[in-house]
Amino acid sequence: MKRHLILPFSLLLVSSSLVIAADWPQFRGPDRTDNSSETGLLKTWPQGGPKVVWMNKDAGLGYAGYAIVGDTLYTMGARGEEQLIAISVKDGKEKWKADIGPSYGNNWGDGPRGTPTVDGDHVYAMGGQGNLICADAKTGKVVWETSMKKLGGNTPGWGYCESVLVDGDNVICTPGGKQGALAALDKKTGKLVWQSKEFTDGAHYASIIVAEHNGARQYIQRTAESIVGIDSKNGKLLWKTDFPGRTAVIPTPIFHDGHVYVSAGYGAGCKMVKIAAGNKVEEIYSNKNMTNHHGGVVLVGEHLYGYSDGKGWVCQDFKTGEMVWNEKGGMGKGAITYADGMLYLLDESNGNVALIEASPKGYKEVSKFTLKPQTTKRKPSGRIWTHPVIADGKLYLRDQELLFCFDVKNKNN
Repeated sequence: MKRHLILPFSLLLVSSSLVIAADWPQFRGPDRTDNSSETGLLKTWPQGGPKVVWMNKDAGLGYAGYAIVGDTLYTMGARGEEQLIAISVKDGKEKWKADIGPSYGNNWGDGPRGTPTVDGDHVYAMGGQGNLICADAKTGKVVWETSMKKLGGNTPGWGYCESVLVDGDNVICTPGGKQGALAALDKKTGKLVWQSKEFTDGAHYASIIVAEHNGARQYIQRTAESIVGIDSKNGKLLWKTDFPGRTAVIPTPIFHDGHVYVSAGYGAGCKMVKIAAGNKVEEIYSNKNMTNHHGGVVLVGEHLYGYSDGKGWVCQDFKTGEMVWNEKGGMGKGAITYADGMLYLLDESNGNVALIEASPKGYKEVSKFTLKPQTTKRKPSGRIWTHPVIADGKLYLRDQELLFCFDVKNKNN
């Protein structure tokens, strides 16, 4: 497959560095939407699933996702210490590793939860304890390191799950706490640039997105109590609205056409607000049609897709919040990714992977297979929680120490 340099507006919102069309440089892809821009992918899979290109059996424990740039995949895993790991996209062999810090552990599974972020010649990775490193992307040599604790943060109950954002000259993260919930660090040195002193909620589990709106470049984040917009220049609070989060607030916010959409589990539901002139916040709707726990929600056109507790897989109208369809049969609760007109669903309980049409007309499953083998090291309360990734015609999945690469490219394209 030929690779072409592209610079759509959505990519410019994320980083000033050039991004290759087939790359997936951070959590949820180039623009943090779990939408792949690739085309020419298989519309159906062979019986038993797409062809396995390789499997790596030694990536360590944890739920870390994939960042893929060029010929290298970056992830994290606990192998004693939590480690940032670089793996060859061609054959799945390990290139290098770098220690992040002591492993985080709890009853739902040990190890890191976030996804590394690649920016130019460097990769940034935060472990479950909130230790953050910057490493050389080619060699793994650690350039600098810090921690959320040094920024006033306290490790939340399920560990730090955030995938840090690299924007311009800075790394943006969410230590949480009285010193400022959000912090900007110089990406070359790790030195503090600013903290959001007006916004001091404790950290939860969502990752930051960036948007240009009302004449300001802003970072949108959410916690158990709030949804906020923070000025990228100085950490000032631009706007804030309440959110009734319960227990754990996880899914990434969605920004579209001046509106911010969020969802959360434990009965919290979803909410959409309009950020009007002067950063006035107007609530558009708040309901339980999408109660997404941690598998994520994707926006395709003007419709949202994701798993809603109690309702199954749901298609929701973005503008109105109304439920267009729901499907309880076939696939259980899990994560979702979009590419080339199709939705890739991962059932967190049994490892089933389904391909369905991304359509508001209804749930239409066209292919399914079961991820095999599955780990024997996952804790009983744990599930297959790592989001699917699609990059350069490949589908990447993970179950703890087992990494999978599948070929989903249509060879006629």
